[in-house]
Amino acid sequence: MKEKWDLVIKPSKGLLNFNFKELWRYRDLLTMFVKRDVVTLYKQTVLGPIWFFIQPIMTMVVYVVVFGNIAEIPTDGIPQPLFYLSGIIIWNYFSECFIQTSDTFAQNQNIFGKVYFPRLIMPMSKVASGLIKFFIQFFLFLGVFIYYMTQGVCFSFSLSLLLIPYLIMLMAGLGLGFGLIFTSMTTKYRDLKFLVQFGVQLLMYATPIIYPMSMLEGRLKDVIYLNPLAHVVESFKYVFLGQGDLSFYGLLYASIFTAVIVFMGMLIFNKTERNFVDTI
Repeated sequence: MKEKWDLVIKPSKGLLNFNFKELWRYRDLLTMFVKRDVVTLYKQTVLGPIWFFIQPIMTMVVYVVVFGNIAEIPTDGIPQPLFYLSGIIIWNYFSECFIQTSDTFAQNQNIFGKVYFPRLIMPMSKVASGLIKFFIQFFLFLGVFIYYMTQGVCFSFSLSLLLIPYLIMLMAGLGLGFGLIFTSMTTKYRDLKFLVQFGVQLLMYATPIIYPMSMLEGRLKDVIYLNPLAHVVESFKYVFLGQGDLSFYGLLYASIFTAVIVFMGMLIFNKTERNFVDTI
């Protein structure tokens, strides 16, 4: 016979109940996790924080040699190091947000099973710590940018520079939203963890990081523009380098796509955190 219980304890949190006030109350915990992620990343390494600069520089050199000199992919007249570095730093931020948040439940199952705090704090800390690394690499980009200006390369500036914070927010939102969806799915399907790494690499080639959109034509260009990241990267290049495609409708599409992905991610995350301890 089916047992009847006098008291059934269920989570009071609804799927659509995003308690942002609770997140604010735990802001000190968020700060602690951010400091932990930044400090421990290169702890006990010889070069330490210098790796923040070495990684994008080495990637840029490889791109210049392989895609710039061997493959001879055009860069719309922009100096190759500057063209590739502009795409690298913004792509690194998205990919890190996505990869780090996509493993939230698996990496933190022990602490999640012992103490309560808003689970959303953990993926948000990955996005915030990634933002610190982004700004460090952004200053590297500015240094290269200023160098080419002193060498006589002319760049046009406009009010479009004000879009930079918004573009960063879109990259963070896309990384967070996709990460929340995949971390929720990996509680049952562990194979997806390996798919994420491979998928991010493929997605980079569907984003104008190593090539300009001006070299694409027809249907292929339309397909690439279905990727919201393409609009963000092209806008970033246009704002600083004067080359690229800054489209109002493109940014509107990227904004709507980001809002939908973040909402879906939080919705699925809320549903999964109710019983993930039993399935992980």
